[in-house]
Amino acid sequence: MSGAPYRLISATPSPYARKVRIALAEKGLPFELVTEVPWDSSTTVPRHNPLEKLPVLLLPDGGSVYESSYILQWLELKHPEPPLLPPDPDGILAARRFEVLCDGICDAVVLTFFERQRDEAGRSAPWLARQRRKIEGGLAEIARLLGERDWTVGDRFTLGDVAAGTVVGYLSVRFPELDWRARHPNLARLSDRLEARPAFRDSVPYAQTIADRVV
Repeated sequence: MSGAPYRLISATPSPYARKVRIALAEKGLPFELVTEVPWDSSTTVPRHNPLEKLPVLLLPDGGSVYESSYILQWLELKHPEPPLLPPDPDGILAARRFEVLCDGICDAVVLTFFERQRDEAGRSAPWLARQRRKIEGGLAEIARLLGERDWTVGDRFTLGDVAAGTVVGYLSVRFPELDWRARHPNLARLSDRLEARPAFRDSVPYAQTIADRVV
């Protein structure tokens, strides 16, 4: 987007970057999307984030904000309207709990993805089993907390829904063998409603080709 006040360094499959993309869109904040492969030597991420992780929000003054949870908090404080968190402390904590679960599941999926890049003889079956337990346990907890409600927290769209929606979208890209829809139909119903929103529809994740060897 020409003249956008923000630039967001993102990767197409990244659920962490997708959360920020959705928040920016839901708040009506224009931004330029900069797509990179963070694992390749050509990435610009280390210039803006010492942790070398996506996403990175680049500011008009040349500064940067990084790590998805911090970027979301930064956006909520700097651009409070429309709010993406409930007005009460208990509601905020409930929404943040979904974000913790989302990030934990996604972390386990990333670890699984790279462990699978090893030669078969070098892979650790106990390590992969541990990550799968985290993924399945985290999903079960998200589904339990959601119950039969239309939204994760309260009676409107919040960052809890952003978290729940992005984690299952990421599973479809990196862990398609897990039939989460059959196991958690309430989560599938929520996902279908969320994916119809423009912010979700315009940020559907897909895999990238990693040129440089990582593992």
